[in-house]
Amino acid sequence: MGAIESKLNAMGYTLPPPFTFPKANRTGCTQSGNVLFLSGHGLALPFLPGVRQAGKFGVDITVEEGYATARAVALTMLATIKQHTGDLDRVSRCLRLFGMVNCTGDFTQMPQVIDGASDLFFDLWGAPHARSAVGHAALPRGIAVEINGEFELAP
Repeated sequence: MGAIESKLNAMGYTLPPPFTFPKANRTGCTQSGNVLFLSGHGLALPFLPGVRQAGKFGVDITVEEGYATARAVALTMLATIKQHTGDLDRVSRCLRLFGMVNCTGDFTQMPQVIDGASDLFFDLWGAPHARSAVGHAALPRGIAVEINGEFELAP
């Protein structure tokens, strides 16, 4: 087990199975040079306490539940990265995240929700990343949070 997975274990986390995409025309990530481009990840099943797989912020999901959900999505992203690279220690940092939050028109706390993922990646690699956190009227299959991003691989 590498240093990043050891950090995750010390935080009390283990990686879930990588998300399986339903069609062969897309995959969890692609690599160009030393950058991994991750597809939008949501949750197939909630696997941590306080996580909401589906629902809408501003109606039936709290910011605290959203933070936990974004963190779980980040773990799913890490599972995809490990599947592709074989070792999370090959990642040098998170470059950018794009977080989407299923919410009502008057919900404005998208950044606090996506912080669940940002905080985890910052804790793992100790480097800030670029980020967007936006609200949407709907997300695929009614999921609460979807996140995509780019990660830099060590040369």
